[in-house]
Amino acid sequence: MTIGEVSEKYDITADTLRYYERIGLIPPVPRKKNGIRDYDDAACGWVSFIKCMRNAGVQIEALIEYVSLMQANTGLERRKNILVEQRARLQNQMEYLRSTIERLDYKIEHYKELMLKQN
Repeated sequence: MTIGEVSEKYDITADTLRYYERIGLIPPVPRKKNGIRDYDDAACGWVSFIKCMRNAGVQIEALIEYVSLMQANTGLERRKNILVEQRARLQNQMEYLRSTIERLDYKIEHYKELMLKQN
């Protein structure tokens, strides 16, 4: 797939894809003889994984380290720990968001009651 096709498929700009590759967030993408990026299934799998992780708020630095360890085929324990640490961060964020939603629900109900009393 071309960078344009991947960009459209995953709703990521071509510039972002190039940036992710340049900083090591995704492994180097295979290229055709003319130098054009040619995203195969493995490259698309990395794009999908990174997009998912970034959308969830996983830190770029942690992902760069993870990808680097994956490419070197080393650091199984560290790779696992990176994922465990990021999962814990997301779990804490989820709890905070749940608490915030409960607070908003309470406020919304309060306003509904006030509005009913006005009528």
